[in-house]
Amino acid sequence: MLPNSRTCVSRRGFHRRVLSIAAGGLAAGHLDAHSVAAHGNVMAGGKYVDVHVHLTQAWSSLRPLTPQLLLRWMDEHQVAQAVVLPLISPEAWYFPVTTDWVLAQTKPYRDRMIPFCDIDPRTEYVRTPKDIRALLDRYLTAGAKGLGEHKCGGAIDDPRNLNIFRACSDLGWPVMLHMDGIRNTDEPGLPGLERVLREAPGAAFIGHATAWWSSISGGLTKNELNGYPKGPVKPGGAIDRLMDKHPNVYGDLSAGSGLNAIRRDPDFGREFLIRRADRLLFGTDYLAEGQPVDQFQFLDKLDLPAEVQAKVFRTNARKILRLA
Repeated sequence: MLPNSRTCVSRRGFHRRVLSIAAGGLAAGHLDAHSVAAHGNVMAGGKYVDVHVHLTQAWSSLRPLTPQLLLRWMDEHQVAQAVVLPLISPEAWYFPVTTDWVLAQTKPYRDRMIPFCDIDPRTEYVRTPKDIRALLDRYLTAGAKGLGEHKCGGAIDDPRNLNIFRACSDLGWPVMLHMDGIRNTDEPGLPGLERVLREAPGAAFIGHATAWWSSISGGLTKNELNGYPKGPVKPGGAIDRLMDKHPNVYGDLSAGSGLNAIRRDPDFGREFLIRRADRLLFGTDYLAEGQPVDQFQFLDKLDLPAEVQAKVFRTNARKILRLA
């Protein structure tokens, strides 16, 4: 989630803000299917493919983010297409945003909205590789293009996770990984993630959240790994090391974690974006009407070369998602 200032806030803190915004009664707005279809020119010429958004349902005072509201926001920000991610694990969100619901909500808008699916590795009846592949095949038939946001409690290289990741590798799917101190946990240097990359070489793993993005810097303590470190980036970061060794790892620039990683040391951040232009993906983690998203303005200020913008903002995602 993104703060409204240069100070990054925790996901829990932003969730509180979302509830507060919703309670204030933001206008819901409406676009019918005919109006949405009229925006096809945005898809054709849009500046961005956003690899990380969510649709949400009403909960307590929290207003829903409907497909119509998401499409309006996409049009306002030149987002041609967006990956819509479920949140199925109990640690992931206030309530489950199920794969089947995401598939149903996005079905009328598949030219703009690209659904993913997810499986919690702790699910009692989906434990064997055969069970996992059968469920993924059902989701694939229904339109899913990848796995995630995979955001479940426990170690990233838990054997049950590895079974899911191997199945994604067989499918050649992208996998959106949320990594922090609770979900898909790891150690400084990301040895668990490296095991995942070796065990599932056919999947494109997209790193997201604090444990991933703090690893842009070397010399991390465990507390720094799961937070928002400030100041200059130190040599020896795990992200660069893993990208050098493994062609199947990418970074999602969304949320406060992605923004902090690039903004904490602007000179290094700009150089990193240029040097790793083939491995980085534009994302926002947009999930609530009125949510501030600083990525648009900040990345524009960096004055990146046109070819770097094209890769990071659009073409890398389209390649991974097999859209081009």
